[in-house]
Amino acid sequence: MRGLRLDRVLATSALAFALTASTSLTALGDWGGENLPPVAPAMRQTAHLTATANDATSGEASLTESEIESRIPLPESANVPPPSATDVGGPATGTTTATPAVAPTSAPEPKAQESAPAPANVAPPAVKEAVAPETPIVTAMREQMSKLSRLVDRKNERSAVEAFYAKRGYAPLWVENDEASPRAKAAISYLGTVDAEGLEPSEYPTPVFRSGAEPAALADADIRLTSVLLNFARHAQGGRVHWTRVSGDIYYGHNLPEPADTLAQIADAKDIGETLASFNPPHAAYQGLKAKLAEARGQKAEAGPARINDGPALKVGMHDNRVPLLRERLGVSGDANDTTYDADVAEAVKKVQQQHKMKPTGLLNSATINAINGPRRDRARDVDVILANMERWRWLPRDLGKSHVVLNIPDYTLRVYKDGAEIWRTRVVVGSTKNPTPILTETMKYITVNPTWNVPPSIVYNEYLPALQQDPTVLTRMGLRLTQNRDGSVHISQPPGERNALGRIRFNFPNRFLVYQHDTPDKHLFAHDKRAYSHGCMRVQDPAKYGEVILSIVRPNDGYTKERLTKMFGNSEIDIQFPTHLPVHITYQTAFVDDNGKLAIRDDIYGRDTRTIASLKGEERRFADTAVDRPKQSHARPSVTLPRGIGNATYASGGGPSFFDMFFGNPTRPQEPVRPQRRTSAR
Repeated sequence: MRGLRLDRVLATSALAFALTASTSLTALGDWGGENLPPVAPAMRQTAHLTATANDATSGEASLTESEIESRIPLPESANVPPPSATDVGGPATGTTTATPAVAPTSAPEPKAQESAPAPANVAPPAVKEAVAPETPIVTAMREQMSKLSRLVDRKNERSAVEAFYAKRGYAPLWVENDEASPRAKAAISYLGTVDAEGLEPSEYPTPVFRSGAEPAALADADIRLTSVLLNFARHAQGGRVHWTRVSGDIYYGHNLPEPADTLAQIADAKDIGETLASFNPPHAAYQGLKAKLAEARGQKAEAGPARINDGPALKVGMHDNRVPLLRERLGVSGDANDTTYDADVAEAVKKVQQQHKMKPTGLLNSATINAINGPRRDRARDVDVILANMERWRWLPRDLGKSHVVLNIPDYTLRVYKDGAEIWRTRVVVGSTKNPTPILTETMKYITVNPTWNVPPSIVYNEYLPALQQDPTVLTRMGLRLTQNRDGSVHISQPPGERNALGRIRFNFPNRFLVYQHDTPDKHLFAHDKRAYSHGCMRVQDPAKYGEVILSIVRPNDGYTKERLTKMFGNSEIDIQFPTHLPVHITYQTAFVDDNGKLAIRDDIYGRDTRTIASLKGEERRFADTAVDRPKQSHARPSVTLPRGIGNATYASGGGPSFFDMFFGNPTRPQEPVRPQRRTSAR
């Protein structure tokens, strides 16, 4: 009886399981003909169990209990490793390949599609980089990655180079068919002409790709050329001299492009020469100086033979990319593309040395190169000044702004540009030689009508307090107010009005040097040709018109005119905010192309040319493109003891206003346009 009950239980369970599976198949939709999904193993097993149970209930009582149990499939042991992607028959993502259907004996068996879930402990495959065929040059390139420290100077560039080549599967960038590719030759050729851009070709020594050289030598040359091009791109975009090495009153907050971006741009270049040229400044003023440099050197592209660039000294057996040009200049026969400094070339060099009464060594050195090139027809001073100014153009942002302001310190001129064209200019007074106006790029955010003058700490402590010791009435006579803060520091200000040192309008572009542009009551100074008189700020000759021009750009629909601004003059500060900030570039252009297309040279009033030229030519040039730490300008206000009866009864709350508020206004002050009763009183 026990065996019969077990048979019935098994038969009932198997039948229920089969009916459930059949219902699920029906729910899958109308699968017809060859489109039926494959039968899952579990369903075939169910059919087998159903048949066994039916046999048992139809009268096969002769089967023993052990025989029946032997027909029941048992689960596999759980003590086995977890299934892999291969075990489940699918790709590494964990999806299984469907099991082939069992051939039906009569009617087609309904089929179901089953996807096994991915095993929980199988990680997704890593994304593979490009894989280049394992050729000798690829193997050599991979091996060179461990030697990058001797091929690439800068740490961040080494990391970028290593990642760049790894992404290429270590395929070379400049080698094809075991020699320099056409792109490599074009890049080398371009680097030989960068003196036209105000750069020094000898700072970009190009490697020699010798045809048929060992893979290691070709791999070395490939990486060296990549490194040289990174150096060129960095200099072309940011300068051979970092601005921090010239003066502490220069600041540019923008950063150079990342080496990885530069490498991608070079690798994707369709025209490598055009791409390399694009790293130089795009500004029209820079391009004008480039043309004047060629004129000053007497070296227009169509005039005279190509000059041989300076570089390492050469002796017989050495290879250098200057040798083909040297062969051409000296009339040495042979392969025009041969880079070998052989005996024939050395013999021709000896003849040149003899002609110029030099020791005929056959060694190609700087003195011999100068003798071969001959004297330049240039004006040395103009060339140096042009080079210094081209260098400074590399410091500026590539995009000056669709509309922007440029104030040229040595020219004492301010110009406003809209859509790339100059629309207005005026005269300015700039900082004296003792208090130079800083060189910077910032954005003008608003203007203040009827500003309060908060006297800079340098003037307070270096000028006014010593004067106060001599004459206790001096501040009153000048219309200045003195307050002493609880910490003992002193704040001096001048309220708005016609006597205010800032005049009637201040133009605010917050910066680390706390300088700005403003009006002045000293109008007579604008009649002078040289106008370096201020403490660093820039005085504008016609500030109301200047306000009209810039407000027509940033607030074109608000109807601000010179007359409207003039009517706002009074004793209460009014801020006019800019919904769109306006870039302001304070520059130092001692050389530029004037309106008549002539080269204009201005005095180097702060000695910035002298310092830049020294960095370009001196021993410092080897590391001049590396920034140096410049301490931020201090605006500390030390505690002082004032003369009896002065300032002791007047205290500002706390430690006094912040420098940002003092110099660039209080952001909580009502702003124009406002109704008359909303105007604030003077501070």
